[in-house]
Amino acid sequence: MMYDAHHEDGTRLGMRVAVAGGTGLVGRYVVDELVAAGQEPVVLARSRGVDLVTGAGLDAALAGVEAVVDVSNVTTTSAKKSRAFFDSVSHHLLDAGARAGVRHHVALSIVGIDRVGLGYYQGKLRQEAVVQGGPTPWTVLRATQFHEFAQQTLDRIPGPLAVVPRMRTQPVAAREVGRHLVRLALAAPQGMAPELAGPRVEQMVDMVRRLLRARHQRRPLLPVKLPGATGAAMTGDGLLPTGQCVRGSQTFDAWLAENVAQGG
Repeated sequence: MMYDAHHEDGTRLGMRVAVAGGTGLVGRYVVDELVAAGQEPVVLARSRGVDLVTGAGLDAALAGVEAVVDVSNVTTTSAKKSRAFFDSVSHHLLDAGARAGVRHHVALSIVGIDRVGLGYYQGKLRQEAVVQGGPTPWTVLRATQFHEFAQQTLDRIPGPLAVVPRMRTQPVAAREVGRHLVRLALAAPQGMAPELAGPRVEQMVDMVRRLLRARHQRRPLLPVKLPGATGAAMTGDGLLPTGQCVRGSQTFDAWLAENVAQGG
């Protein structure tokens, strides 16, 4: 490119933006949105020769990268494993980013992690702390559970019984999360961004029931309330946004109609 091209909104085109976890659920949407915005995504994943946990391959991958979007993830309920993963990945990304001259680090987090005592959330809190104390100007976006969470909950236990946590959530489409992350990454760092949530509050048990119906599947549901303060927070307002928040537009029912085929 012989000159710096810009969008009508002033965003420069052709920026190299690294996506940590770019092959995952949200990561794929982030990559698609970057391409649509005229930017150059760099996927950081094992399949692309980068190990986020050890940092192997990061320096080469981040050459010429101006912004990093971290949507990496680990599947665990263990606070120890979650903290270890997010601590390691965040430090490696920030350290390699500083060496490469990265100017903006964007991390995806979760609404309510400071109010709901799940082990996994302890890792997300650790991630936020590392990013906030790091050398690179940053933005953290806390989003609510995705519409896809109902499907993940259902598929985690093959059956015949579907064990579903009792929780109130305001789910948002993962595609909309990806789009919002790209907007944030291409703008100036802003610290804690306004939270992102879906258009309406839902009960997870009811979401899974509607998902089963859309799939034409019959499985008995076993709603489970987690014990103690964690369960109370999940069934109350602990996972709902507070104060200023950005609203996604796609409802869970609209997402079901678009994504769940007849059966299966």
